[in-house]
Amino acid sequence: MNQKTLKEKFDSETFRGKYHTDQFLGSLCCPEWTIFSLWAPTAKAVTLRLFEAGEGGEPYLQKKMKPGGQGRWSRMLPGNLDGVYYDYLVTAEGETRATGDPYARACGRNGERSMVVDLRRTDPEGWDADVAPPRTPETVIYEMHVKDFSWHPASGVKPEWRGKYLALTQEGTTLHGDGVHPTCLDWVRRLGVTHVQLMPVYDYGSVDEGGDPEQFNWGYDPMNYNIPEGSYATDPSDGAARIRELKQAIMALHKAGLRVIMDVVYNHTCRLESCLWKTAPWYFYRQDEKGAPTNGSGCGNDIASERSMAARYILDSVLYWAEEYHMDGFRFDLMGLLDVPLMNRIRLELDHRYGRGEKLMLGEPWSAGGTGARPGTVLAHKGNMDRMDTEIAAFCDATRDAVKGNLFEEKGRGFVNGGGLDADRLLKCIGAWCTETGQKPSQVVTYLSCHDDWTLWDRLVSTGDPKKRYTLPQPDLLAQNRLAAAICFSCQGRPFLLSGEEFGRTKKGCRNSYHAPLDINQLDWELAWENRDLADWYRGLIALRMRLPGLQDRKRKAALRLKKLPLAARDCALIQVDNRGGDSPWTDLLLAFSAGKEAVTLDLPAGAWEVLVDENSSFAWQNPATVAASAILKPMSVLFLGRRARPEVSGETNPA
Repeated sequence: MNQKTLKEKFDSETFRGKYHTDQFLGSLCCPEWTIFSLWAPTAKAVTLRLFEAGEGGEPYLQKKMKPGGQGRWSRMLPGNLDGVYYDYLVTAEGETRATGDPYARACGRNGERSMVVDLRRTDPEGWDADVAPPRTPETVIYEMHVKDFSWHPASGVKPEWRGKYLALTQEGTTLHGDGVHPTCLDWVRRLGVTHVQLMPVYDYGSVDEGGDPEQFNWGYDPMNYNIPEGSYATDPSDGAARIRELKQAIMALHKAGLRVIMDVVYNHTCRLESCLWKTAPWYFYRQDEKGAPTNGSGCGNDIASERSMAARYILDSVLYWAEEYHMDGFRFDLMGLLDVPLMNRIRLELDHRYGRGEKLMLGEPWSAGGTGARPGTVLAHKGNMDRMDTEIAAFCDATRDAVKGNLFEEKGRGFVNGGGLDADRLLKCIGAWCTETGQKPSQVVTYLSCHDDWTLWDRLVSTGDPKKRYTLPQPDLLAQNRLAAAICFSCQGRPFLLSGEEFGRTKKGCRNSYHAPLDINQLDWELAWENRDLADWYRGLIALRMRLPGLQDRKRKAALRLKKLPLAARDCALIQVDNRGGDSPWTDLLLAFSAGKEAVTLDLPAGAWEVLVDENSSFAWQNPATVAASAILKPMSVLFLGRRARPEVSGETNPA
């Protein structure tokens, strides 16, 4: 069968009707029996092999699998085989290939061999009682990588736990163990964010789990979708250890008041010949008209999420992580390669099981290129956000680029670094661009930097310092950073920041650090305390935002709360916000931003206005001074004001 015919076959409703199944897949151990079930619709024969170890050695038992309906092959063996390793020999398309189980829940070192596991024995003490902290009206997301978060020798983490899941469980860490300056978990808790977003913690293929401990990769190369990454475990050769230790980390984060978002990469696999490909050659992958894998992911292959068993696999995986690991949300890498019906179906299932919006869903509404999706497939990119559930959020590149400059131009400049400030455009940023797109703020993630591309600080250095002194805390660049953060945390939508952004994290100009050395990627906890004033600026903005319902509004008409006030000065903007609702003491806000070089006098609406944020402090609201009639906006700064009592206006209604 030629590749074009094969593609048409897999895309057809006939194939779906004959081979789609919702029956159990994977391995399951019971007291007296262990069940194995594999979906391999084009296979001519399947053999189950059992091993005593996770790698190396010969199988001690081989059994033919029995074909069943809808492409399933199954076998039941006597005894509880918890801890036994296994793989399959699948004969299809004229070749026999050894493969792990796509539905495996545990594996050996480096993930080539699957493991039967009784998941209850992997539960840490207290796991049954683990629950997420109470849901808050606002969401502030902090993106972090397990390894780079605690690797730095100043982190205060036990040396044997640095770069491991267990580092996320250690409380009381301080700078060099000095007992004074919090780091790691205590730092994040002190910062005031509500969610941590873990960069990939599923099993990925770019790191040798038993190799050099200084190996580093972001992990966007999935190998086993339903198994934790082993290099973050204290013993990657123990198939249960990685599961238990990730659960311990999640439980510790929950105890610290933090919900946990998992970064998931369902748009491609580590390599084309994955366990998905070996069990069902080509079914799970998109192809062009010549039969070659398409490359919308930029990683050599694209998952065909529109095919029913691929959709089932992705849905099953998300629900598994939510249930078994108590994950509180999912960030979908290159969501623009997945299809809208699948994303909406995931949202529906999560809501059905856990309550409306209880589990967050957010994603990148773009791809790295074109893809070979079945004709008629509606992809989940930003042009189709109006077809997606309003509790699926997308990263807003428009605000990112408006604030600091175009992502693809190293010297590109935005509002804060000399690109000129258009007040109308800034108003769109504050309103999360919803008046243009018709979206709700619940569908928007506002951010300035993430793991991809330059950190915010490195972008400011690249446009503001010809000498590229990335580790020098230059006052003018710190002012730009404070202004950028103030804009971000003033925007409707869900705020998001890269770990370390709050203290001027630098990767020394490295734009794509996915496999750069740890001295580039690690969080520098000495720098965190050297730049404590910048970190405190972020802390104050986050704490204040929690008290501002006008910026937390998720309704479609939320942007009607905003009004641009006239201001003659260039590179400045003044925005009034209707802040009614909730228990905030301020019914109205004035948000003033200046990227200019001269002080500006602001004419204020009637009433007494309290200073909430000024050029000196983002905590001014804790003991506010009062101004009336006019106020001074300093160069390259912000001034946030709040009014407690609003004059009665005849016929006025609350747009919320």
